Amino acid sequence: MPPLEAKLTAPAVPPDSAPDTPVPAPAPAPLPEEILRNHAWLDRILTFRYGPIDGPDIAQDTWLRLHTAAPKGPVRSPKAFLMRVARGLAIDRFRRARFELPTDPDHTDFTERRVDDVQEQAVFFDQMMLALPPKLRDVFVLTHVKGLTYREIAQLQGVSVKAVEKRMTQAIARCAEMLRG
Repeated sequence: MPPLEAKLTAPAVPPDSAPDTPVPAPAPAPLPEEILRNHAWLDRILTFRYGPIDGPDIAQDTWLRLHTAAPKGPVRSPKAFLMRVARGLAIDRFRRARFELPTDPDHTDFTERRVDDVQEQAVFFDQMMLALPPKLRDVFVLTHVKGLTYREIAQLQGVSVKAVEKRMTQAIARCAEMLRG
């Protein structure tokens, strides 16, 4: 096998650009005209399908998504393409909404919650705590209500941290039994 005779050299760097200078991202391609023509159609469809509050927001998100990530090739069916993007955004929006808690007191979740349910839960919690033996109840309350650490509880009660851990495990197991019925 003949030896390599070519010399290895570094690629030529133009003198006006430094090697540490970040290369700017290319500007997104403009949206095709056939997609832009369907703007009003998309707004109407999404408002009809998702309501007057969510529909326009999803339409706006769709246009933002399309402007940041324009299609790479020609679009055969612009309306189908728009609906596919909008549907994906709507699904994401409603998935996230399931995990969000309302903070507006006029929101229906707050007004639907009955005071009786909250009071019943409080009474059940009190009964559950009173059903625990005093040693277990003390550890549970000091940890979950007062916010003390196991080490602080151990010093306060004159027992080891391991004993506090064991009592907490027993208290949680008994509470779980009571919750199951």
